[in-house]
Amino acid sequence: MAAERSNLMINALPDALRSALITRLQPVDLPVGTVLFNPGQTPPFAHFMTSGIASVVTFMSDGIGAEVGVIGREGLVEAINLLGPAAAPTTAFIQSEGTALRVPFAELQQLFVAHGPLTQRILECVQSQGFILSQLAACHGLHEIDERLARWLLMVRDRLESDHFELTQEFLAEMLGARRTSVTLAAGTLQRSGLIQYSRGRINVLDSKGLEDVACECYPIVRDLVDRLYSSE
Repeated sequence: MAAERSNLMINALPDALRSALITRLQPVDLPVGTVLFNPGQTPPFAHFMTSGIASVVTFMSDGIGAEVGVIGREGLVEAINLLGPAAAPTTAFIQSEGTALRVPFAELQQLFVAHGPLTQRILECVQSQGFILSQLAACHGLHEIDERLARWLLMVRDRLESDHFELTQEFLAEMLGARRTSVTLAAGTLQRSGLIQYSRGRINVLDSKGLEDVACECYPIVRDLVDRLYSSE
């Protein structure tokens, strides 16, 4: 049974609409690696995350990928797919095991058009994701691997609401668009500084304030974008 946790977008809806929407949603468990949609594919379902993390990744023809979005329980993974008929060039999959409230995508398309408050919340989510994507694109091009790794670990920590999580070096390299050797060196630097403990894919954040000091300026920008979501309520 999927854990009973909440989604911040659904929580921000008016009571009557929230209650009506919840009757259409199915709680599901999402193991690591679960693919939510592939490039060029209309998503079969829409997922309001209630725990864990979904990553949106762009893969090149050689199989190398880079993360262009990360979504926790603040969002709807397939939000951008609702905006029009264009086929997304990205893949969405579960990075850290979690749970979601799921609805057939075609059904949510109808609700998106019919209910103004839901439309507004989804558009806010898309705007936030778009601004985060812009920030991450600049981050990948301008900041050093140590700064980017610290920023990304903090983003994961915030969404999981935990100082303990599992991420392999291969996965970290893919998410950061970097070589595995570069990630190994950066993780070693953070560990020797007493900020994290990293062994066999298990990460413990030991000093979150120190990690923030190492992270690039992109972390507080991304954090504040998420914190301000749905703030009009």
